[in-house]
Amino acid sequence: MTVLGMIPGITEFSDRFFSMPSSLAPIALRFDFSFLTNPDFYVIMFTFFFTDFFYTVSTLVGVSSWADLLDEQGRLPRSKHTLMADFIATCTGAAMGTSIMTTYVDSASGVEESGRTGLTSVVVAGLFLLAVFISSIATVIPGYATSRALIMVGIFMIQSLRYLEFENWTVVAPAAVTILMMTFNYSIAEGIV
Repeated sequence: MTVLGMIPGITEFSDRFFSMPSSLAPIALRFDFSFLTNPDFYVIMFTFFFTDFFYTVSTLVGVSSWADLLDEQGRLPRSKHTLMADFIATCTGAAMGTSIMTTYVDSASGVEESGRTGLTSVVVAGLFLLAVFISSIATVIPGYATSRALIMVGIFMIQSLRYLEFENWTVVAPAAVTILMMTFNYSIAEGIV
């Protein structure tokens, strides 16, 4: 799709095909505690906390149910360890000056391809590390080229509706509102809130 977009000039190719990552020195470990006295700081912190928390929990429940990792009561064993890993990643990302790092529902793609162990995560992390050096290629890929992958992730997510008790309106109504809010706000966290 990207190559086809180059023919009419919709997609432009970067002059730097392989590039080294720029330095994190201007943003990494640049803490500013002067905002602790500002009440708006706590509103922002609260917002980031709940956004990250809802993304993580919704992803854990969705992907774990898809991979049949939940116990008889529908709980994820050792979820404390998973939440701790997400906490460490979020704090590390913030210290490095990046946006929030969290688990994403795109993990369902790995589960769909039988990736149910930690080795899948290690391979993906290694590939992301290699991708840092060819990140300029990602700027060339337009949104319409990645839409097919996002549609597949949406299909994986919607398949969980088969477990919904459609005869129970106290279950169906909140699920419908959640799905609509996720769709119209472009955010899983907003839908769950």
